[in-house]
Amino acid sequence: MLLLYFFLTCFPIIFLFKLKKSLPPWATEVKLLSLWFGKDVSFSSVTKLIKTSSSLSYFTSKMSLKKMSLTSKVDNFEEEVVEEGAAMSILDLPELVLESILERLPPASLCSMAGVCSSLRSRCITDHFWEKHMKNKWGRIIGPVAYREWQWRIALRKDSSHLKQGRSKGLMRIFSIVRPSWWIKPKVDDCSKQSSLPRESIMSWFLALETGRFCFPAQVYNRENGHVGFMLSCYDAELCYDQRTDTFQARYSPHGRRAVAIENNVPWERLRAPLVDTSPHDLHISDCLNELRPGDHIEIQWRRNKEFPYGWWYGVVGHLASCDGNENYCRCHNSDTVVLEFNQYALGSRWRHTTIDRKEHREEGNEGDGFYGGIRKLGSDEEISTWKRLWPAEILE
Repeated sequence: MLLLYFFLTCFPIIFLFKLKKSLPPWATEVKLLSLWFGKDVSFSSVTKLIKTSSSLSYFTSKMSLKKMSLTSKVDNFEEEVVEEGAAMSILDLPELVLESILERLPPASLCSMAGVCSSLRSRCITDHFWEKHMKNKWGRIIGPVAYREWQWRIALRKDSSHLKQGRSKGLMRIFSIVRPSWWIKPKVDDCSKQSSLPRESIMSWFLALETGRFCFPAQVYNRENGHVGFMLSCYDAELCYDQRTDTFQARYSPHGRRAVAIENNVPWERLRAPLVDTSPHDLHISDCLNELRPGDHIEIQWRRNKEFPYGWWYGVVGHLASCDGNENYCRCHNSDTVVLEFNQYALGSRWRHTTIDRKEHREEGNEGDGFYGGIRKLGSDEEISTWKRLWPAEILE
């Protein structure tokens, strides 16, 4: 009986020793278990453990081989992707090709491209690419007056930033005396400075216009939704763009004691940049009086009274009462009196025509008929066609 007990106890140890090379490393721990718990380990349980460990060893070895193979394939694939990506990088294109691509991008895509990396950003924010977009979209309604307004705003922001920096530096000196500098933690991600655009850049101006953050001076045809009292006129206003509706809000200068008039949903076709560098409250000095002839298209300043700003009104140069309109015998251009006609008004209307002095014209008029100011001659067919397009459907009284 003692011999049988000895055999059952030692046989598993001898068997495991022979299978040591075929078992995983942790299988040798079974020998220690057999010695430590020798009385409780039966032959059948050890046999099952050996079979289980052998199968696990085989499965583990298979899995490790597959994992190694899969890992190597993934590594090779990643290396190929990296190599192909490096070969296809847009920054590796010739400079002229890359510039040609960026020139063809619309503003939204150019902004997206600027967010890819610092190298593309430095290219995409340059004025070279944004001058074209600025001219194509905003060139017709943005003039020198709006540009000066933008420059003034930039200067104002610079002054305010310098003032803030001066105040913050003064506060920092005070705090540094009271407490050591280690309590001031540096910013982890100073994205605002990296992402902010140069204030003087055309891209910054373009985006300020697009988002409606910059309201600019321009002029509006047939103000206040084509009110009958303003037909075929053009008035100065402060415009703010609404990107959702692709229209503008116009704020007109107050007329005397009247409140500021606001008009919403003003379309692009009713806007233009100021054509002369004259404030709506100042008289424009006319430089075309000596060359005016019957049939010329003109714009003339007009205001209701001295407290109102000027608006520009469309008209044509007419013939004197003594002239029959025959071109062969017309001498109206030699006269000091110039007849101005506003044919949108009915015959007999007090607004139908007026006369000015060619040599000594300044502001002329009265409180009843209003005051006529400076004159400018229309020199392009585009200007004339714009006025004709706005012609009222019915004759005005």
